[in-house]
Amino acid sequence: MKNIIQIFLFATWLLVVNCSNSKGQDIHFSQIFETPLLRNPALAGLFAGDIRVQTVYRSQWNSVTKAYSTTSSNIEYKLPVGESTDYVTVGGQVLYDKAGTVDLTSTHILPAVNYHKSLSAERSMYLSMAMMGGYVQRSIDRNKMTTNSQFNGNSYDPNMATGETFSKSSYGYFDGTVGLSFNTQLGENIDNNMFVGVAYHHFNKSKKVSFYSDYKVELMPKWVASGGVRMSTNDYSYITVEADYTTQGVNREIMGGVMYSQKLDDPDNPKYLIHGGAYMRLNDAIIPVFKVESKPIAVAVSYDINISGLKRVSTGRGGFEISLVFQKFLDKYNSSSDATRCPKF
Repeated sequence: MKNIIQIFLFATWLLVVNCSNSKGQDIHFSQIFETPLLRNPALAGLFAGDIRVQTVYRSQWNSVTKAYSTTSSNIEYKLPVGESTDYVTVGGQVLYDKAGTVDLTSTHILPAVNYHKSLSAERSMYLSMAMMGGYVQRSIDRNKMTTNSQFNGNSYDPNMATGETFSKSSYGYFDGTVGLSFNTQLGENIDNNMFVGVAYHHFNKSKKVSFYSDYKVELMPKWVASGGVRMSTNDYSYITVEADYTTQGVNREIMGGVMYSQKLDDPDNPKYLIHGGAYMRLNDAIIPVFKVESKPIAVAVSYDINISGLKRVSTGRGGFEISLVFQKFLDKYNSSSDATRCPKF
């Protein structure tokens, strides 16, 4: 229990002292534990099971403007490599985001592959190397656009020109991410695990990320460093602490939190669990989280309580998220359920 308290205090310190600006350019979610590929494709497959499907829906800023709606869906499928204890995870990430009055819409389709190299013959210890890449499409509804050029004196005239010179309402580009992660069992308890990882997003630095034709805008690369620890408190409960540090251009973000989990039946192979805790996006939001699990299905809900400079306008109301997860072992030959060592967290 003393080690768990030390881990919690260290994670809290990390969240408080390392960041002064939590604004970023990319799509993000508060339930980072349900969007592993969005954090780092090398986190794909780090779970107890052969297959996992996760979907998260987020609605943000209803109290300030037209809601920003974002959906993330990902699938991971683990395959053993021959007779070795290595594994490969294949899968992919799909993102759909609609924001603002002009309905700025983004659709990301990103296949991924992750190779898990076993580093120990005695316990679960893996180095994972991954790549994810695909196509991104963005569009706006120009009919919903209003500009200063359309104001005639004191009134708005929709028949006047917008004054904008771009000629297209959509564009697309290819995007790519690479990542590394390390995860290992801690001590003799197979339920105690940790992971660390780093991902480099947008490594191809696409220049086709503008509605204008000159392509002077370049998509800035993004680094994401992640880490987490899961420790049992007794046979029926455990605590999970995790955090992400993100940097993209001049923007920085730290996101992390703590979850307490309680098994409600068999401590060795539980079917029913409840999880509760809180996350924080530094200088932006405090996020209470509740999750209920009836294997192989789990549902989690969270809500961003806004603490940024916008809180006076938003009255503290940020974003609502709900997630649905399907995760299980499959009844097939060479299932990872039969392995004493497999990548998991």
